[in-house]
Amino acid sequence: MNAPRATVSPRVVVVTRPTELESLLARHGTREQVRFFLGQRGRTLAEVEAAHAKREAALQVVSAALPLRWRRSRIDRADLSRFVFGPEDIVVVVGQDGLVANAAKYLDGQLVLGLNPDPQQYDGVLVPHPPQAAGDLLRAAAAGRCRLESRTMVQAELDDGQTLLALNEIFVGQRTHQSARYRIEWAGTEESQSSSGLIVTTGTGATGWARSIARQRAGPVALPKPTERALVFFVREPFPSRATTTRIEQGKLGEKDKLFLRSEMSDLGTIFGDGIEDDHLDFGWGMRLQIGLGEKRLHLIAA
Repeated sequence: MNAPRATVSPRVVVVTRPTELESLLARHGTREQVRFFLGQRGRTLAEVEAAHAKREAALQVVSAALPLRWRRSRIDRADLSRFVFGPEDIVVVVGQDGLVANAAKYLDGQLVLGLNPDPQQYDGVLVPHPPQAAGDLLRAAAAGRCRLESRTMVQAELDDGQTLLALNEIFVGQRTHQSARYRIEWAGTEESQSSSGLIVTTGTGATGWARSIARQRAGPVALPKPTERALVFFVREPFPSRATTTRIEQGKLGEKDKLFLRSEMSDLGTIFGDGIEDDHLDFGWGMRLQIGLGEKRLHLIAA
């Protein structure tokens, strides 16, 4: 997939999250207090400062690479839900792979460039590019000459209209370690279940949590590929009892498929995406949920 040609000069929106050093300074106040805190845990301030310096160096490279006539903004992960993205924006994520997932659900067609400031620390699945490549890739994107990967997203929708999008996976279960109780409907079969919850993963998420579950099972369902328009769900540790059964344990959803659940939990039932528990939907008793492919996709500038 190729990027469309921009009709106006783009705005580059750089997305970051606080480094460990910034978070520790916000908590402890001074470098000396941070040094003491880390020393109590067998770590040094120097290693934390080195990681911070790599991120800062990457940001300097990106800033220097931008054409002077281009507009630019920088936002923190915590501001994503409040920031208004424009249709011509190019979003530059500098950091770990999860930061791309954090940004994805707030976008609507904008191109995303993932830059990896520390390849020894971050896998680079969604941030595959070195910061030094930013200039050429951004100019190619603005001219419509870059190659894109279209990544599928998963959408959860409650019967009251609330929705949640995720790039990697959606989890449904209890906020605590208690068993999740619900009725599940899939491929013409419906049953009551008690489990540790379930996840519905995209091809992007297939390299993480879902991969760990799939490795423990010898089931017939293959994980989707990164750009595949498909989802896979896994029920985690379903428990058979007089009131619950375990016929539905996993399955693959295509373009028109939906997975349905009705909560049999109290106010502790929850739905969250991409591991962000704070950004969740409540899933209380009697609420009905459907999960399927999201209409929105992440448009990632490819390597």
